[in-house]
Amino acid sequence: MDETQIRPELSQAEQVLANPPSRKRKLDSDDDAEPRAKRAQTTRPTSEPARLTRQNLARFNKMGKKKSSDPSDDSGSTKTISTMASGFAIQARKNGIRDPIGSKPPKNLEGLRKQVAKSRGTASPPESVCEDYTYTVQRADNEATVVGETLPLLKTYPREPYKRTLNQAFTGFPKDVGFNNGLSAPQPDFVEGLEMEEYQPFPIGEYVPGAVLVKNNPRSVTLPHIAGEWKGPGGDMREAELQSRYDGAALVHARNQALSYMGKSDPPGHAEITTFTTDGKNINFFAHYATEAEDGTLEYHQYPIKSTSLVNSHGEHKEGRRGLRNAQDHARAQSYALRDQLKEHYKQQRSGGLHPVATGMPTLPVPGTEPLNAYEDEDDYEVVEP
Repeated sequence: MDETQIRPELSQAEQVLANPPSRKRKLDSDDDAEPRAKRAQTTRPTSEPARLTRQNLARFNKMGKKKSSDPSDDSGSTKTISTMASGFAIQARKNGIRDPIGSKPPKNLEGLRKQVAKSRGTASPPESVCEDYTYTVQRADNEATVVGETLPLLKTYPREPYKRTLNQAFTGFPKDVGFNNGLSAPQPDFVEGLEMEEYQPFPIGEYVPGAVLVKNNPRSVTLPHIAGEWKGPGGDMREAELQSRYDGAALVHARNQALSYMGKSDPPGHAEITTFTTDGKNINFFAHYATEAEDGTLEYHQYPIKSTSLVNSHGEHKEGRRGLRNAQDHARAQSYALRDQLKEHYKQQRSGGLHPVATGMPTLPVPGTEPLNAYEDEDDYEVVEP
């Protein structure tokens, strides 16, 4: 029996949300898979968490369209009021998740901007590749096409237990831990991190709540440090920003839990989690971290690092692509460093040789050199970046 049968008082819009249509699709591969209709996050008037897919949001918006009340608007156009998205934003703010306007810059913002902008010292795509990309992405019919065209901008890490996952709900994430009270599980379009198996023999799922993202999957992405959100033609980038705000808070929470297990924490105001949003034409990078509010609760900040166009010019296209890959490499380095610390801490505990935890707030050591295979997939271009 579905929910509309149990609750006949539901409105038409609520019935659509309560009973999303089933949808099957064939996936070709991890890298090229068309994202499934994803769950977004919002709340119903009851305490039960609600799920909101892009498809259902579009249907809800069609039902909720109203004529513009502006007397000067004689174009006959309609203005859509996204009640679901605004309801999610309000609940997220109640949970301590701040938007970019209300967020404070992280203490290491300048370092993050340098990290995203630094030269990779490797071959970059020639102008013809940029022109081909621009021609294609500007003619994309839907979000899935935009995702397919932009995925080649991302780095891959062949034969590593460091993998990407597209449009996967965080089914293993604990509920109602503060930032996600009353909201359904985060489900980024893109997330990348080490597999749970890489933390063995440390049983990370038992000691670090929120570290393992997918329940009952020993190969689940674990403690990722980067996530991304896409929008298609005509999509509202503010919604992508809102979704990435929630993604970033989830990743910050998991990282803080891992550090807390070892009796550590990042320096106050220090950001190590990155998210990005893109519609194929522009790309935006955000830094995420948490601070303690006056009432003792945590507040999660989302602060802009950099934004650039992927279609305006060859130079900006290379800048956006370089920033994306630099953000990936930085997240990868943080993932490996945190894994090594957790495994060493667990080993010392098991051997009984664990020293008392220091009272300071040490930061995670970040390798000073790039991994040996960081750019091995970029050597097929001819033009070299300065």
